[in-house]
Amino acid sequence: MELRVGDLVEVRSEEEILATLDDRGELDSLPFMPEMLKYCGQRMTVHKVAHKLCDTIEKGRMRRMEHAVHLTGARCDGGAHGGCGTACSIYWKHDWLKKVTPADPVGEARPAPKLLPLLDANTLKGPDRFACQATELLRAAPTCVRFSDVGQYVTDVKSGNAGVLATVRTITVGLFNHWQRFSRKLPRPLRIKNGINWGFVPPGTLKRTPSGELDLKPGELVRVRPKADILATLDANRNNKGLGFEEEMARHCGKVTRVRSRVEVCVDERTGELLTMKSPCITLEDIVCAGAYSVNCPREFVPFWREIWLERVNESENHQ
Repeated sequence: MELRVGDLVEVRSEEEILATLDDRGELDSLPFMPEMLKYCGQRMTVHKVAHKLCDTIEKGRMRRMEHAVHLTGARCDGGAHGGCGTACSIYWKHDWLKKVTPADPVGEARPAPKLLPLLDANTLKGPDRFACQATELLRAAPTCVRFSDVGQYVTDVKSGNAGVLATVRTITVGLFNHWQRFSRKLPRPLRIKNGINWGFVPPGTLKRTPSGELDLKPGELVRVRPKADILATLDANRNNKGLGFEEEMARHCGKVTRVRSRVEVCVDERTGELLTMKSPCITLEDIVCAGAYSVNCPREFVPFWREIWLERVNESENHQ
């Protein structure tokens, strides 16, 4: 099945999906998670074609995913994973979907009593330890994609994931970053901004980073602080209290938006362990990693923000 951004699909019934899964509740090593059951029988649009993804476990190259898409509005709510607040965009294998038109009759929702027990048994791996699509991505996407693989950029454009100009931009940024990494071996006068990547988030200077508690609540209006203010809160690893500030996040400095959620627990992708944060993180509405600086990655990871990186905005100020 060939899918593009904007295509209408119907999530297959529980019975049909069960027939595609092995005894681990997986298809091609990708788990079908309990949080996905509520979408069975629903009609949704393709948001991105998930033909590649950023490796956030080994911090390596891009990885190739076969026959999968992300659907508009389908993010994991963490309900079966200890309340994890990462809000990952769910991967949907083609076999779990069927392409439809608005005129097609709606499929029959056939329950599968064996499906939920199968998923539950393979989700919980021990006390406060889980498996999910994020923890299994190295198995589900075992092949690396080189930056020089032109085919990935052709697929970006043909699938509708990115336009031509956005693709030219991300290739240009990638080439610049390759030069920057090489230039770190050169004498300092020959480097551009000391060899740091495009987006220019240099290491901080603090040994002990500050905290700033605003007690923000979902729905509150906030502004992302200026980049210089955020850099002043970072250590040598560009972290504040262990949380990293990255180039894609710097693109949103100055933006006014609303708080999406307070995140207090999340699943560690490397170990599956449910981590409780010493200081809750904030996610923001309409802010995701767009892949502009990471070769059009369609994963759209939701960044975590420290409250010290944000400031409240009065509603009256926003309407002026």
